[in-house]
Amino acid sequence: MFARTKRLTLRPGWPEEAERLQQTIAHEEVAMKLARLPWPYTHAVAEAFLSMPRGEAEARFLILSHDHDYPRMIGGIGLTDQGVGVAELGYWLTPSAWGRGYATEAARAVVDMARHALPVRRIEARHHLDNLPSRRVLEKLGFREIRREASFSLAQGRAVDSAVLALDMGEEEEVPARMAIAA
Repeated sequence: MFARTKRLTLRPGWPEEAERLQQTIAHEEVAMKLARLPWPYTHAVAEAFLSMPRGEAEARFLILSHDHDYPRMIGGIGLTDQGVGVAELGYWLTPSAWGRGYATEAARAVVDMARHALPVRRIEARHHLDNLPSRRVLEKLGFREIRREASFSLAQGRAVDSAVLALDMGEEEEVPARMAIAA
């Protein structure tokens, strides 16, 4: 699957992009906000991530911005199957892309894809309590907090206080998604 928004293209990553992925994500301030990102983030980790298989209810994308002369990788976003019609949304942006609405734009496109093309009834997402910009992204999309719990942060090597938010697919008015599905 691919998606195109006004300013972004969401597309799968390819193993040959490992170096660019590493350069884009390997910022300590990014790693400390995520649960599953190791720190330091190495080229081998990037290669392994880009080679991971996906399940039928999963979608993983690189986020490319068109606000430059050439599409530039600025982040990643995806849904991970949690079973029984539930997927977990995760996303990150490189620091130079923070505060421009890219995360909301990309997440809206992924939610639309899930609603129209994936066997997902509910999307959950979590954020560290000290990451309020991530919470604002989720709230703009209609996510509601369902619980608070500690989540292990690989980069921090410890449990971090987190909030879990959820969006039931039937809650929000459906908006047709613009997407292309590649075989």
